[in-house]
Amino acid sequence: MDTYTLVKTIHILSATILFGTGIGTAFFFWSARHGDDAARLYAARTTVRADFLFTLPAVIIQPASGAWMIARAGYDPGALWLSATVLLYLLVGACWIPVVWIQARMAQMLGEKVAGGAFDAARYERLRRIWFALGWPAFAAMIAIFALMVAKPAG
Repeated sequence: MDTYTLVKTIHILSATILFGTGIGTAFFFWSARHGDDAARLYAARTTVRADFLFTLPAVIIQPASGAWMIARAGYDPGALWLSATVLLYLLVGACWIPVVWIQARMAQMLGEKVAGGAFDAARYERLRRIWFALGWPAFAAMIAIFALMVAKPAG
C-alpha cells in the first residue's frame, strides 16, 4: 500500500469514528435521560470518556490527513467544495466544543446529585436542551461533508 492510500484509509477511518462515535454517544446519552440518576451519570461519564478517547483523536486526524492529501493529490485548496468542507468542519467544531463542556458539566452535576448534594434541575434541563440543539447542525454538517467528499463537485 502506498503512502497516499494509507493516509486516505486513515482519513476515512477517522471520519467514520468521528461520525459514528458522535451519533452513537449522542443516542446513548439521550436514551438515558429517563433513567435513574445512576444510569444517567454512567451515560454522561461514558459519553465524555468516549469523546476524549475516540472523537478528539479523530478531530485532530481529519484536518491533518485532509491537508496532506490535498497537497499530494494536487487539489486546488481554494476549490469551492474544499472551502465548503472546511467551513462545515469548523461549524462541527463550533458545536462540538461546547457540547463536550456541557456533557462534562452535566456529568458533574449528576455526580453531585448521586452523592447527595444539591442539584439544579432547571439548569440541568437547560444544558440538556442546548446540548440537543447543538447536535443537529453538527450532524447535518457532517452529512454535507461526506457528500462533498464523495462528489467533489466542480465550481
